[in-house]
This record gives sequence, structure tokens and C-alpha cells, in this order.
Amino acid sequence: SENTYLCQIYNLTLLCMEDYIVEPQSVQFLVQHGFDFNKQYSQGIPYHKGNDKGNENQSQSVRTFFLELIRAKKPLILHNGLIDLVFLYQCFYAHLPDNLGTFTADLSEMFPAGIYDTKYASEFETRFVASYLEYAYKKCKRENCKLKDSSGQHLTIEFCNYPANMSRYIDYRQCSLEEENHNARGENKVPVCEKFSAYGWCPKGAKCPHSHNIDLIIDEDDKFWEEKRKKRKHKWKRRKNAEEPAKACEQESSGKERELAQNGEDGPPRKQSCYEPAAATELTEITPSSDGRPLEENSMDAEPETEAACAAEKEKETHGPPSQGGTHRAGFDAFMTGYIMAYVWMLKKGKNMDGDAGPWLPDCHNKLYLSGKSVPLQIVKSLFSKSSKAHGQKMKLAWASG
Repeated sequence: SENTYLCQIYNLTLLCMEDYIVEPQSVQFLVQHGFDFNKQYSQGIPYHKGNDKGNENQSQSVRTFFLELIRAKKPLILHNGLIDLVFLYQCFYAHLPDNLGTFTADLSEMFPAGIYDTKYASEFETRFVASYLEYAYKKCKRENCKLKDSSGQHLTIEFCNYPANMSRYIDYRQCSLEEENHNARGENKVPVCEKFSAYGWCPKGAKCPHSHNIDLIIDEDDKFWEEKRKKRKHKWKRRKNAEEPAKACEQESSGKERELAQNGEDGPPRKQSCYEPAAATELTEITPSSDGRPLEENSMDAEPETEAACAAEKEKETHGPPSQGGTHRAGFDAFMTGYIMAYVWMLKKGKNMDGDAGPWLPDCHNKLYLSGKSVPLQIVKSLFSKSSKAHGQKMKLAWASG
């Protein structure tokens, strides 16, 4: 049907063949979430940064694969994607240009179907209380389940049934709409970690005495905003029933109410706009992947020790042993990012948008989220910027065979 997607998730473990610097904090974060550095150094697919070192069309490499993504002319979807784009460009395409204008000009030509940032969509389109990846995904999933239960238009995700001989390349993971019995375990009595609630990250990690349960965080946020909505509604009724002001003043007052809502007074608190440390900005995006989880779905990665699949709108048995580690895994993050975008598209499309005219999702088209900023970075080629020479050469290479 119109809102049903077939999903396959591929996770490629890469290894840079040049010297590079790592931050201990970032490495600790990745290890806590199950990243296998032993596997990376023993089995990682090698790649080099910067400009080509030969005819990439004649080699089987990650750089050749990246060119295929460009040739496909499909929309590129990321979460908090500025660092991702810098990484992809520098590692698989060419040396980074000297200035931002040239960089955005190159990107606009590399991905003519548009670049979409689900962090921007979560904060400025759906107006979620927080916009870090797992929060946005679980919030979308909850709202989608409500639509499904009410027989409304809703999102459905399907996964392939893979043969048994591929089992060692596939990682299944069981996930439920809410972490099982998170209230029954008494976790609701443990106060929520404010830093994790705001950023999806906490420097204390698993040692933090406060709750990092996303479901509990969403429960508290929903309860807070429902109470605030009721108070506002009650206040509005009292004002309406008062003898004064007159009808004209009442109309002016309601106009102010609408204005406040449009200016964000009725929108999300700005807790996600504060400064986020490096590890808070979905650090897995800085690795050869990005910032997990599905429901009633199973998924696959295309390398041994894949990171990806989960399932469970309804409780279903897993097809293999559950993977270990935290939630920030390349495959999970990729799935969540796609799910959020599909959900936002469904909502926008339902508001009489013409899906065949203009950009795929105009309000989010070529807009990258910038931390702490009220405006996005626009991926456009201005009249004052030229594309880079290296980009021009890559474009010729990409379309040489066509």
C-alpha cells in the first residue's frame, strides 16, 4: 500500500588506511554501544581519504560504491547530518573545499533529489520535545501505533525473509513499543536523568544513578505537556466566560494565543537546543555510519557482525540470538532515521501536498540542522559560489559511462 515500505539495512565496517586521531570519549561511547574495534581492524574494508588515486570506475571499492549512490539520484536522509556529510565527502569523494559555499554547492549537485535531516524535521516540523534520534524514533512509533489502532493512515514496515545459509551475516534484535514492564520494574520511581532526557547522552553512561529509559522520558514529557494544555484550556475558558473584555477583545486575545503557538510558546521546550558535547551529537555518525529500532520488523546488515534488526509492534519470536551492546549501532540508527522521515512524509503528504510537484518534502528540503541555531544550513549553490575543481572531475567520472 501507499505507506508500506520494504526495508533492508546494510552495515559495512570500514577501515581508514591513513593515520587518524581518535577521542577516548568517543571510543568509550562506541564500545559501550557494541562497536567491535577488533573486527574493524581485522576485517574492515579499507579506504583512503581525499581525491582519487586512480580510476575509481575500474576498482571495487567503497569510493566506487559512493559514486553509485550519487548516480542513483535519490534523496539522501541523515540525522544531525552536517558531520556525516563532511565525513562522506572527505573519505569517499574528494578533499574538502576551502570554504562552506563551495561545499554546499558541490553537495547540491551531488544529490539533486535533495538532502533531508530528520533532526531538523523532528524539531521544526513535528515539534517534538526533544530531537535526538532514539527519542524522535520512539515518539514517531508511538504516534504511528495510535493511528493504526484508530484505523487511520499509518506507516507499515516489511522486512525480507532471509534463507538459513545467510544467518551468520544477519543480526536480529527484539524490540517492543515500550521497554517491557518498565513501570512494573519500578523504574518510574527512579528520577529521569535530566542531561540524558535533553540530549540522549550522559557522561556517566551506564553508571548514572538516574533513569535513561526513553519510554519513561517520553511518558513524563507527554504528561507535562498534557497538563500544560489543560491549564491553558481552562485559563482560556475562564477568560471567555468573563464579563470583560468584550467580544472584540476576546478575538484579539485568541489571536494572541495563535501567535504564541506559532512562535513556539505552545511548541517544544528548547531543551534540545542547548550546547551538546561531542558525544551527545550522535557520535556513531562520525564513524563510517550514522545516529534504532523498528517494531514488527526484522532487518539485515551486509557484513559479518551486522548491526541491525529489531522488531516488535507485537511480540514476535526472534530468528536468532539477540545482539549485545547498547542502542547506538549503525544499522539501528540508519533504520530509525529512515522511519522518522517516512513518518513525517506521511503526515505532510496527508495535508493535501502534491507529491509529484517540486521537491519531495519542501519544508525540509536541503535543510541541515545546526546545533543551537534557529535556522538550518541551506544546501544550495549560490550565485556567488563555484563548484570545486575536484567535484567537477568526480561528476565527469560519475557520468562517463552514461
